[in-house]
Amino acid sequence: MTYSIVAREAESGYLGVAVQSHYFSVGSIVTWAESGAGAVATQSIANPDYGPRGLALMRDGRGAAEVLATLVAEDAGREVRQVAMIDARGGVAAHTGDHCIAAAGHLIGDGFSVQANMMVDDSVVPAMYAGYARAGGDLADRMLAALDAAQAAGGDVRGQQSAAMLIVRDARSERPWRDVLLELRVEDHPRPLDELRRLLDMKRAYASVDAGDEALGAGDVERAMSHYQQALDLAPDNEELQFWAAVSLFKQARETEATDLFRRAFAKHPQLADLVPRVVHLGLVRAEDVERIVSLRP
Repeated sequence: MTYSIVAREAESGYLGVAVQSHYFSVGSIVTWAESGAGAVATQSIANPDYGPRGLALMRDGRGAAEVLATLVAEDAGREVRQVAMIDARGGVAAHTGDHCIAAAGHLIGDGFSVQANMMVDDSVVPAMYAGYARAGGDLADRMLAALDAAQAAGGDVRGQQSAAMLIVRDARSERPWRDVLLELRVEDHPRPLDELRRLLDMKRAYASVDAGDEALGAGDVERAMSHYQQALDLAPDNEELQFWAAVSLFKQARETEATDLFRRAFAKHPQLADLVPRVVHLGLVRAEDVERIVSLRP
């Protein structure tokens, strides 16, 4: 009993699914996606088999409409199921059984489908549709906008509890662990969409630090500084991000910027200074600099 969205970003081909429900760990049941195959949301009195089976059939090149029709026809409990699928080409299909708990329904748009059941009223699904269609930003931003719009319209009649978002690349690679771009779950929280947004910011902050490290490795210090600042803007209270950015900057002889970050990180978490001598053997800090850096601890 939940509301969800499956979508494909036209520009990148990325595939995603996002959900919110008054149900513990909803992401473990509803959200399924695989690069080169598609994405699936299976809910209401959910049959999780729609996830792996749907992805397997779409992986073989069958379209979402054909796959969903096949699986629904085989399901004796089809009247209490609600399922949406999108394939790697952007084909979309959805099913809402006649016995899903009201208010229940779905709407299919260009490259996405929104669906909900046990909602406060019939305004929730159209609100989701409009929220996604009008939103800017990337796929994660737009799917979260759809969930926010559902909640603003009243959402699940029982309230909120958990949320999840899963985004994968358009095509399968030889390193499938890199094909999952984003996988976030809020298992139990009084405001799961707020928490999902916080986790999304944190994910982006860590990605910005990684991008900064890559820029430093390429000798582009200014670009690295821009990425580090973006990370700190996204997660201003995360002292570990400050610490690792400082380590990278210090190694590049940007001691003024690094010293400020070390002081800020150590002020919040003094024990981080104990890490400094432990990374000397990795070449991240020179042995002769350890005492100077550690002395920045309050």
